[in-house]
Amino acid sequence: MKLCLLVISLTVLLLAVSVGAEEIPRSEHPRPDMQRNTWINLNGYWEFVETDDDNATFLDAGAKYPDRILVPFCRESELSGLNRKHFVRNVWYRRSFLVPLEWKENRILLHIGACDWKTQVWVNGNLCGEHFGGSAPINCDITAFIKEGENTIVIHAYDDVRTGIQAAGKQSTKPESHGCVYTRTTGIWQTVWLESVGKTYIERFRVYTDVDNRQIKLHAICRGDLPAGLTLQAEALFNGAIVGSASVAVNGDSADLIVPLSSLQIWEPGQPNLYDLKLSLKQGDTIIDTLMSYFGMRKITLEGRKFLINGKPIFHRTVLDQGFYPTGIWTAPSDDELRADIERSMNAGFNGARLHQKVFEPRFLYWADKLGYIVWGEFPDWGFDHKNPAGQLYYIHEWREIVERDFNHPAIIGWCPFNETPREAVPLQRVVFELTRAIDTTRPVLEASGWTHGYAYPLLLDAHDYEQDPVKFRAKWDKVGENPPKPNVPYADNRPVPFFISEYGGIGWNVESGGWGYGNNPKTLEEFYERLEGLTKAILDNPYIFGFCYTQLTNIEQEQNGIYTYDRKPKFDLDRIKAIFSAESAYEKNMK
Repeated sequence: MKLCLLVISLTVLLLAVSVGAEEIPRSEHPRPDMQRNTWINLNGYWEFVETDDDNATFLDAGAKYPDRILVPFCRESELSGLNRKHFVRNVWYRRSFLVPLEWKENRILLHIGACDWKTQVWVNGNLCGEHFGGSAPINCDITAFIKEGENTIVIHAYDDVRTGIQAAGKQSTKPESHGCVYTRTTGIWQTVWLESVGKTYIERFRVYTDVDNRQIKLHAICRGDLPAGLTLQAEALFNGAIVGSASVAVNGDSADLIVPLSSLQIWEPGQPNLYDLKLSLKQGDTIIDTLMSYFGMRKITLEGRKFLINGKPIFHRTVLDQGFYPTGIWTAPSDDELRADIERSMNAGFNGARLHQKVFEPRFLYWADKLGYIVWGEFPDWGFDHKNPAGQLYYIHEWREIVERDFNHPAIIGWCPFNETPREAVPLQRVVFELTRAIDTTRPVLEASGWTHGYAYPLLLDAHDYEQDPVKFRAKWDKVGENPPKPNVPYADNRPVPFFISEYGGIGWNVESGGWGYGNNPKTLEEFYERLEGLTKAILDNPYIFGFCYTQLTNIEQEQNGIYTYDRKPKFDLDRIKAIFSAESAYEKNMK
């Protein structure tokens, strides 16, 4: 028996060596914010079958899977090896795996970064997980279902964006892409991996950064056996040196502790100082689980019209980033491309982004943290019938999961769970707004971006405006600073709140047949630059507007108004573009 387990362990290790990083797509650890060394990446080729028969099942060992798919890429993508764009409601995946010998005494977790939309997971024929939603992670404790030798995972996803009960984002509800909606993502679209943890382990935690008192507050949740005598130890490190430590007894399944810091290094745009964080769960003197993470010390406050980061009025020079890729659709072809998109944005003069109509994967947020790039955490609510009760519970539950998943990222400076909603969405918006504020007291919440602001006491407000005439654009938004407020100018109960133009521009250039940009496309490149500078300067010159969001970073399929082409080639002189977007703002100058 021991010899058999040893062979299995060696087989897995040899497999990991023989299959190089270049052969396992997206081979990097998917959660740098929650990292253990004991994990196995399950990306690669899986058996695959798709069907519109909702009653069909492919659980039997002898079930035929006629295709194979390269996970984590969706079947609609080129990188999946299938490139199938037509609708299908059901997709099934199957693969086998071996468990290393050294994992025998531990718990084994199966993680799916994201799978769209209703997902069921079986291990060796046992149902071990079910999840509704296309953006939040799926985590299953599969310890009880593991056997010696080969184990089999089967994953089924049901997905139909035409129902109205799913949050689809920019996925087209027609067979083809059209307008500002694009190719769909069906099934698995983020990394699948196994993880070995202790019999008792840290399931999740929150870091509350307290800049004023030079400390962090930690709240951790533990799972598993939960014996008596558990303690949680935390160590904060900066540049490899320990700058803070503390420990506390675990109370039931949770632990709360304060870690004072001997060295205070601020995180903000352009200054992305990050601390490493080591969490150890102990029983007596024995360490039974260890988790590595990181955090950034920064605080966000709203004062009148000011949106302050670490007490500073930093102007938000953001871009609309929809996170689509020509060959991967919702999935970046590589970790390098996630980082490169942020660098492309910064090279064009932006210091952040609205992560628009998509929940970006943790690896993108990790690079935003590392590079000092501010982002708004949003949700793909387009395609959702906001007034239909059938889907509201799914919506609320998944949004809660997303806020919990991304709580610790310093790059996220605000939440926005809705975009351009109709009046019928207001009751749901209010519920989600209050829920978000209850979960996260450290960040502001924008009830909805653009269009309908139905909440009586908003924290901040925004507007979308694709007016292409810089003179008319300036004349309209110059009124934001007037008091008393004029009609249609964003104020709340006659009190000024922070305000920004969260969508503007969208100017088309080199628009191909069938493509489009907002308004009339400029006839010359010089006309493009003049229009862009005129619109942008109208915002930068107003001391009562704390930021803008330009549409958009890249072309996407038929929407061809990006700073870059869909395959990430610059369309303009980036030095000139950067000079326009990074010009001095009256907000930063006058609000100090």
